[in-house]
Amino acid sequence: MGNSSYGSPDDVSQTIFDAYVDAGGNFIDTADVYSSGRSETLLGRFMAERHLRDRVVLATKYAFNFDTSGDEDAAPNPLAGGSSRKNLHRALEGSLRRLGTDYIDLYWMHVWDGITPVEEIVGAMSDLVRAGKIRYYGFSDVPAWFATRAASVAQAHGDPAPIAMQMFYSLADRSVEREHIPAGRELGMSMVPWSPLAAGLLTGKYSRENAKPTESRLSGPNPFGESLFTEQNWNTVDALRGIAGELGRSMSQVALAWLLARPNVGSIILGARKTEQLHDNLAALELVLSTEIVERLDAATGFDPGLIAALTAPGSPLPSQTMFGGARVQGWR
Repeated sequence: MGNSSYGSPDDVSQTIFDAYVDAGGNFIDTADVYSSGRSETLLGRFMAERHLRDRVVLATKYAFNFDTSGDEDAAPNPLAGGSSRKNLHRALEGSLRRLGTDYIDLYWMHVWDGITPVEEIVGAMSDLVRAGKIRYYGFSDVPAWFATRAASVAQAHGDPAPIAMQMFYSLADRSVEREHIPAGRELGMSMVPWSPLAAGLLTGKYSRENAKPTESRLSGPNPFGESLFTEQNWNTVDALRGIAGELGRSMSQVALAWLLARPNVGSIILGARKTEQLHDNLAALELVLSTEIVERLDAATGFDPGLIAALTAPGSPLPSQTMFGGARVQGWR
């Protein structure tokens, strides 16, 4: 479960947290910048009050600029952000303090700054694993080549390797299936989708006629702008609505069940703001979609993996047809 909205009001955040852990949830994802650090502070308090630290897989992130000096008149501080070793240590110490813990289970680089060498990041993360301050690390919102290079650098140097990627992935955007998913499967990095309901687009809240309902995530400032409001996505929403009706399930449950069953998806980051939303989302864990339903949803998205992905996909008939004279050849297992 994500907690980017934790911070106001506190009692609502507490209620959602309690409902999640009472339902058996044990993976919680946050970041130093969420609610300007308040999300981490609240999460640390909630865990302490219920003595849950050793029962929770705790993940947080660093890299976005987060200057905690409190001096609003000071010049911008470029050293309070980025992927560097310096900011990595600074950010981690701040997160540990706010969360009230001495270690992080999964530490994400929130985004790559485009400057810091992969070798520096892998080395710094590996040092923190060995020091016991983090157990594992992963990357969020990075190109597939970056994650692949990081895993290769770690392997070459005998360092702890990244274990996961956190990317935008849902029925509304399947682009990670081209490179990220195959790379993760090959190198041992699980996919952890964020915004699995595409900021609410896949819940039924939005329609062609009412693309921006009041008090919705996409009606105000958001990272997507209007990029999700495409004709293709409206077609996907229409198909999802029809299938959900056939199954007697909510659109959210069907969209999440589809995503949970995708190759290499290890967990998903739920973003519920109300307990009823949370319980509805969690019900997707009990929903197993038939092959026919999955194929209909796949077709509705209009996703084209591209030529290279089609050539190299597991089970593709092309190698047999074009390279092995029609014979079915398998490698060593």
